[in-house]
Amino acid sequence: MTFQELQLLPSILQAVEELGYERPSPIQAAAIPHVLAGRDLIGCAQTGTGKTAAFAIPILQRLQGRVGKGHKPVRALILTPTRELALQIQENFTQYGKYLPVRTAVIFGGVGQTPQVEALQAGADVLVATPGRLMDLYNQGHVSLTGLEIFVLDEADRMLDMGFIRDVRKIIGWLPKKRQTLLFSATMPQEIAELSQTLLREPVRVEVTPQSSTVDAIRQKLYRVEQADKKCLLQEVLQDKSLTSVLVFTNTKHRANQVAELLNSGGIAAMAIHGNKSQSARVLALGSFKAGTIRVLVATDIAARGIDVSGLPCVINYELPNVPETYVHRIGRTGRAGRPGLAISFCNREEEAYLRDIEKLIGKKIPVVRADGPSGREEIEKKVSEPKATPKPTPKPARAKEELSRAPGQKLKLEPLPPLRPLPPEPPKPRRALRSDPWVPGRVVASADGRRGKRRGRTPET
Repeated sequence: MTFQELQLLPSILQAVEELGYERPSPIQAAAIPHVLAGRDLIGCAQTGTGKTAAFAIPILQRLQGRVGKGHKPVRALILTPTRELALQIQENFTQYGKYLPVRTAVIFGGVGQTPQVEALQAGADVLVATPGRLMDLYNQGHVSLTGLEIFVLDEADRMLDMGFIRDVRKIIGWLPKKRQTLLFSATMPQEIAELSQTLLREPVRVEVTPQSSTVDAIRQKLYRVEQADKKCLLQEVLQDKSLTSVLVFTNTKHRANQVAELLNSGGIAAMAIHGNKSQSARVLALGSFKAGTIRVLVATDIAARGIDVSGLPCVINYELPNVPETYVHRIGRTGRAGRPGLAISFCNREEEAYLRDIEKLIGKKIPVVRADGPSGREEIEKKVSEPKATPKPTPKPARAKEELSRAPGQKLKLEPLPPLRPLPPEPPKPRRALRSDPWVPGRVVASADGRRGKRRGRTPET
C-alpha cells in the first residue's frame, strides 16, 4: 500500500514525501482510514512503528477544511506523559502539516508558562499537552476545550505508570461528550483495556503485531556480569567505534548521573537526561545527542519517551527493567523503519528474575555473549584458575626424623610429664555481718566486709 491509496490530500502527500516516507507502516495503513472516518480507535503497536503519524496525518486532514477564525477554539487535544514526547509530537504535526493552515501549540511543565499562554492566545487548532500543565492553564482560564472535536491519549501505558490516571479522568470530564477519541499505546496491559471501556464508544482495535513482541531487525545480546563490573564492561563495549550513537538506559536518576560522569571521565562524551533535570538541560542533552555532539545519552525510562533519533544503531540496558514490557519499549528505540539495530543488556545475579520474565514475554532466549565481567575480570579469573605451584615440603625436626628411621616394632621411650603446678589459694570470702541502719531506726542492714565503720562521725549501735 502507498500513501496515495489512503486518499490523503496532495499537500500532506508532498510533506510526507519530503520527509522520505515511501510506504505507510502497518499501524498507519490500518489506523488512518478509521480515523479519517471519524471512528474511535485503540492502537497497539511496537515502538518505532509510526504511531504518531498514524493519528497526526488523519487529524490534520480532518481539521484543514474547517480552520476557525484566529485558529480558535482548540479542536484537537493530544495528551502525552512527558515533555520530550510532547515536543516530538508537536514537531511531527508541524512537519506533516507544513503546507496546511492548521496551527499547533505545545504546553508542558518545567518552564515558565508565559510563552505558552501567549501561544494559546494567538490561537491553536491542535494542542499537545502534558497533564499537569494542561490542568494549571485550564484552571487559570487560559485553555478552552468547549469546541474540542478529537481527543488523543498517547502512551496510555506510561500514563498509568506515572500515576496520571486520576488527572486523565479529570481532564476527560472537561471534554465535550460528543467527540472522537483515539488511544495509542506501545503496550496494552489489562488496566488500559479496562480504561478504554469508559473512554471510547465502540472502538476499532488495531494491533498490527503481537503484543509486546520485539522487532525482528534488532539483534539482541546479553552479558552476564556482576554489578561492580558493569562500569568497566560499558567502557569496553563502547570501544567499538561503529557504535557512533548509543542510548544507555538506567533504572534510577542517580545511576544515570553516575554513568554519564564515568563515561566523561573516560573520554566518552555523554550526558544524562531524567526527571530531575531542568527543561533547558533536557533539551540541551537531547539536541546534542541528535546533532552528534555527544556520543552517548544516558536516560531513564520516563525521560526516554519522546526520544526519536533516526538511525540509532545501539541501545544498552545498563540495568534490566523490572517490567518486561519496558524492555520491549527500550530496545524499540533502535532498528526503526526497517533498519538494523543492536540491543545490548547487562544482567547481574539480582536481575536474573527480570531476565526470565523478559524472555518469557518475547518468547525466546537472548543470546549470551559473555558470562562474566570485562577483560579485567577475565584476567583475574585466569590467574585464579592457573595451577598453583606445589609448595616445598617442610623439613621435619631431627628428633622426629630419628624416630621415623627406627626399625619397626621398636618401643619408644616415653618421658614423664612435668609435675603439675599447684593453684594459688583462693582469697578469703568477705564476712557479712548485720548492723543497724543509723538513718532508719529499727532497720538492720548487712555490711559487705563485716566491719562496723563510722558514718559522718556517728558510732553504729552494737
